[in-house]
Amino acid sequence: MRQMVKLTLAAAGYDVIEACDGNQGLATARGRAVDMVLTDLNMPGMDGVSLIRELRKLPTYTGIPIILLTTESDAIRKQEAKSAGATGWITKPFQPEQLVSVAKKVIGQ
Repeated sequence: MRQMVKLTLAAAGYDVIEACDGNQGLATARGRAVDMVLTDLNMPGMDGVSLIRELRKLPTYTGIPIILLTTESDAIRKQEAKSAGATGWITKPFQPEQLVSVAKKVIGQ
C-alpha cells in the first residue's frame, strides 16, 4: 500500500518521504517540515491516531493537513481521528485519482 501511495503521489509531482511505522514517522517529522501527512490507521508500534496526536504537539505541525488512510469506516474511529487532529479520512481501497484530488485540495494546489 505504501508503495502504491508513493508512486501515485510522485507521479502527480509530489516529493514523498516514507516511514515504515508510526514511530519512524514521528521521528522523521521532527526533523523536517512537510506540506501534508498521510498515515495509515493500523501500524505497528504507534497507530495512526496516536501519531496524529503526537504530530499535533509539534509547533510546526499544528496547521499541516493530516489525512488518515484506513480500511475502517466506523463513525467512532472517524471521530477519534478528528478529535486527535486529523484533517480528513480516506477509506481503502481508494482510487489513485482520489488520493491526488485530496492532496491537491488540502495543500491548496
